[in-house]
Amino acid sequence: MLSLEEAQARITGAISPVEPIRIDLTEAAGGIVREAVSAPLNLPRFDNSAMDGYAVRSADLKAACGDNPVSLEVVGETAAGQASTGPLGEGQCARVFTGSPIPEGADAVVMQEDVVVASQDESSRSRILVSEPVAAWEFVRLVGEDVKAGDLLVTSGKRLSPGRMGLLSAMGIEKVSVARPVKVGLVATGSELREPGEPLQSSQIYESHRYSLAGFLRQLGATPVVYPIVHDDFEAIRQRLELAFAENDVVLTSGGVSVGAFDWVKGAFQALGGEVDFWKVAIKPGKPFVWGKLNGGFLFGLPGNPVSAFVTFLLLVRPGILSLQGVDSLELPSHPGKLTEPVSNPGARRHFMRVRVDKTGNISLAGGQGSHHLGALAEANGLLDVAPGSTLNANETVSVLRWEWS
Repeated sequence: MLSLEEAQARITGAISPVEPIRIDLTEAAGGIVREAVSAPLNLPRFDNSAMDGYAVRSADLKAACGDNPVSLEVVGETAAGQASTGPLGEGQCARVFTGSPIPEGADAVVMQEDVVVASQDESSRSRILVSEPVAAWEFVRLVGEDVKAGDLLVTSGKRLSPGRMGLLSAMGIEKVSVARPVKVGLVATGSELREPGEPLQSSQIYESHRYSLAGFLRQLGATPVVYPIVHDDFEAIRQRLELAFAENDVVLTSGGVSVGAFDWVKGAFQALGGEVDFWKVAIKPGKPFVWGKLNGGFLFGLPGNPVSAFVTFLLLVRPGILSLQGVDSLELPSHPGKLTEPVSNPGARRHFMRVRVDKTGNISLAGGQGSHHLGALAEANGLLDVAPGSTLNANETVSVLRWEWS
């Protein structure tokens, strides 16, 4: 039986990223960057105004005060997107707006709320009165202060978040190289399982794994392919696996991976020529877990209990799917928090308990910790790794693993 870390290392060590594709930025949201992108230009491209107001020479306003306002001649106006007016001379200013280029000679902007517009003078030009001095470069966005041309914008292995999408768009980037979507076939096995909406007999239950896992896979950037439930029949499972491997990069099964009389997944996979690398991991829940390879594809065989399937997906399948996409960070996010109650693990395996973290960082058990407790799982938003034979005390600060939604 492998440790969690050894199992994770075997999985990620055997996986090479899928080939990249080059696509329009408009279609790339959420994709994993496979070729680093550098800035082709400065951001901002030119000195521009951060406010609606007047571009001025700060030296002209050194003596400005309420009793002695400085009068400046307005010699031009520039809207955002227009070329700036000519250079400013002593005692001159120009009307500008947010994003307007700063005219030559100006080194600051006075907000329009801080000026009084005076009457036109003999030259038919407006004048403004300014009653306070202004610091050099106040309310001016300087060229390249955000990003300089040549700076690295995004490295390989990073996900194209909304923020990164906005940055690349602001740089005029039209196409990016990203990992192609990984296809994952979801196969649920079990004669007791029925699809939601179908009538149940007394010994039957509704299947739940494919729906929760499909949501997680989409969140990771993969494309789930959901297959109909297959009953506990060796040949039926073998045929379903054969089809799923032909159509996907990864096959993710649930149920049929333990040692019961009807646990056919490992045998059916091997009958297709699949190589099982391991099938037991020293964690709770989720000890029975199959990892194997077939013709360039990968099998992740999850336990049948829903909580066990969920936990093993987070700890073992998730890093594998991310590795296929070339993601540079495979760990679940984590942060410290304070326990509101004592937590014990008298067993011999690490127990990943389902917990609820509130907005203040307090951590409590989400409910029953049985591998069938879906109600508690639905309320959980974190996992607490409790070592074998240990107790964590109330008010103790611990680290909690989080997933991407709660």
